[in-house]
Amino acid sequence: MNQCNRISSAKAIIKGDDEYARIRGEVLFRRVKDGVLVTAKISGLPKSESDFYGFHIHEGKSCEGNGFSKTKGHYNPKNQPHPSHAGDLPPLLSCKGSAYMQVKTDRFRICDIIGRTVIIHSDTDDFRTQPSGDAGEKIACGVIRAV
Repeated sequence: MNQCNRISSAKAIIKGDDEYARIRGEVLFRRVKDGVLVTAKISGLPKSESDFYGFHIHEGKSCEGNGFSKTKGHYNPKNQPHPSHAGDLPPLLSCKGSAYMQVKTDRFRICDIIGRTVIIHSDTDDFRTQPSGDAGEKIACGVIRAV
């Protein structure tokens, strides 16, 4: 069996930075037929003008650094324009500070994202601006680990 096929699920524990310390949650990745099911359960989101938050898988493998700087840019192994990066996901919609989102994607396999990071941004993704959708600052982060 291919090493990649052995990994059927992964999880990122999400935590906000110092300014957004109330943000907590998890993002689950589960292999399903023809793709990966991504499920995000987040609480403690701050009030914003639109209640939408950019949500992406980033290239970097650490949530360290000022403003989560070690997360680098969006996961984009095929060098595609935004919003066609493998790590581009639909934005989160807050309902009184909580968000639940589930999406199926075939842009990556779970083994491709192990060790990478999930980022929540302060603003919504405009799906146009290069390279990252003008989604604002990085306010929460989690490292993706195999389960």
